Amino acid sequence: MAVTKLIGEGWTNKEIAEELYLSIGTVKNYLTQILQKTGFRDRTQLAIYAVKHHIADD
Repeated sequence: MAVTKLIGEGWTNKEIAEELYLSIGTVKNYLTQILQKTGFRDRTQLAIYAVKHHIADD
């Protein structure tokens, strides 16, 4: 959920990794898993979803 929130706020993989104390590879893996589970094609669709559903606001 934290990765989705930060993507919704427009953060890059590098920024997310630094904020959450993860490697960039781990962030990429999390993003891939999120996209597979949600059926979104890319991070842009995920970001739009996060904004529309107020995930990025929390």
